[in-house]
Amino acid sequence: MIQDIERHDTDILILGTGGAGLFAALHAQQSAPVGTKITIAVKGLIGKCGCTRMVQGGYNVALGGGDTVERHFMDTIEGGKWLPNQDMAWRLCSEAVTRVRELENEIGCFFDRNADGSLHQKAFAGQTADRTVHKGDLTGIEIINRLMEQVLSRPMEKLQEHRAVGLIPTKDGSALAGVLMIDMRTGKFRFVRAKAVLMATGGGPTMYKYHTPSGDKTMDGLAMALRVGLPLRDMEMVQFHPTGLLAGAHSRMTGTVLEEGLRGAGGQLLNGSGQRFMFDYDHKGERATRDVVSRGIYAEMRKSNDPGQVGMFISMSHLGPDNVRAKFKGMVKRCEDSGFDLAGGLVEVVPTAHYFMGGVVVDVDTRTALEGLYVAGEDAGGAHGSNRLGGNGVANSTVYGGIAGDTMGADIRAMGALRDPDEDFLAAEYTRACHPLSRPPDFVQPLRNRLQEAMWEDVGVMRDAAGLNRGLGRVETIERDLWEVGVAPDNLAFNLTWHDWLNMASLCEVSRVIAKAGLARENSRGAHFREDFPQPGDMYASYYTVTQKVGADVKVTREDVDFSIVRPGDTILPDGAPETLVAAQ
Repeated sequence: MIQDIERHDTDILILGTGGAGLFAALHAQQSAPVGTKITIAVKGLIGKCGCTRMVQGGYNVALGGGDTVERHFMDTIEGGKWLPNQDMAWRLCSEAVTRVRELENEIGCFFDRNADGSLHQKAFAGQTADRTVHKGDLTGIEIINRLMEQVLSRPMEKLQEHRAVGLIPTKDGSALAGVLMIDMRTGKFRFVRAKAVLMATGGGPTMYKYHTPSGDKTMDGLAMALRVGLPLRDMEMVQFHPTGLLAGAHSRMTGTVLEEGLRGAGGQLLNGSGQRFMFDYDHKGERATRDVVSRGIYAEMRKSNDPGQVGMFISMSHLGPDNVRAKFKGMVKRCEDSGFDLAGGLVEVVPTAHYFMGGVVVDVDTRTALEGLYVAGEDAGGAHGSNRLGGNGVANSTVYGGIAGDTMGADIRAMGALRDPDEDFLAAEYTRACHPLSRPPDFVQPLRNRLQEAMWEDVGVMRDAAGLNRGLGRVETIERDLWEVGVAPDNLAFNLTWHDWLNMASLCEVSRVIAKAGLARENSRGAHFREDFPQPGDMYASYYTVTQKVGADVKVTREDVDFSIVRPGDTILPDGAPETLVAAQ
């Protein structure tokens, strides 16, 4: 029934309107030939959805005062446990300096400043300098609001509430022809051809019981990339933010982040006995990297014998309640809304699935193995390796969003006519999306609950072979059960049950890959910790996993890390440079 698909053409198509997508749109308009048609498509509303808007802490950038791009780079490589693509990490750190000035002077962002007018930079964990630029603790809202204003004022086509459901290649599979979408407002399908497509749909590991992104973030981009045969890297690397708010089983606030700046400012983590415990796990205490702090909290959770207590506690009161209220207005209000006093009391926290370091294999200009497809932001793998430093996420999205826009604008100058799609592939993606409409209606949410329990228990903060295999089996059973669940087809306009089903399909596909990649990595690096293989392995023989769909199967292979800039044990900092510029707590 693919005759029911509306056909639509553009030159540059951007999927997603977070930091990467919006920056790409602005840069593409500047770099592309005059008359280029740019189309932005988003699952929700421009500037009102996605993960960048939810960023609290800030934006990492080396702006002097002893800090350098080289120091930022070394922190990123060491934080990623020597797995990052070093060329990508270097470009992230070096171009963040340009991008933050662009955010201020061209986009119109107002960041917090010191008394002398310079940008204020606060401490974040795992870094040897205070380098995180911010707007209070609501930095993402400032960035997205200003980007949204810029984009909405430009003559670009906006396809809001359009869900991408399939990347459609050409018949020979060498290039991308376009993207199949659902107009959520009508339920109708639309196939958009484009010479260049940016996938910036964001991550969203919401397959875990505790998670920070909104429930509509379901890793659709990586699921689409998997089905079109693209290689994905580091798919075992799921970052758990250590301090997710634990507001109760039935609260939508559960899992939302209490930002890292709290610990950077001197916040303390306490167990049920009121004892500070993080120095038992790392000499940096609460300022250790996110993977270390998450494991410390999780280990303390397993020690607890109190059935009424799930997580651990964060305490800020020793810093002065009035001081905390002034510095962290957003966090204090968030806790207050859930019935907790962050400034003067204790707030229960739990590790919460936050960010996905894995993603599509790309080059430093965001190109993929499929001609015409570019990937930026959380959909792209490589820049962070096995662990992302707090503050590097929004920097990565905006830096590489701009790079993608520049690259696409330049590349289409050499591209000819729009490409024709593989009509069989298009029909298959259409049929797949329509599958639940032909089954007896049933409930989707119980399956999502089962998936979240399975991933948290078996493919979570700490892993082993038995758990990963058990989790893989549970995911595959849930996926089979999902394909038996139907959705009433009588009204497809804003049919949220249909979209819940599609969300679950994406989550199951990616969850299966996370478990398989986790089984393939028999050591512990960054966010991936195997209790049966607790050692990190030989740093000089570091490898990253590559996952690719071959037929109906998913294959996991290994590729050696290219130490293109610095080798393990070495540094690019000058002789005599201090180990850290951060004062001890």
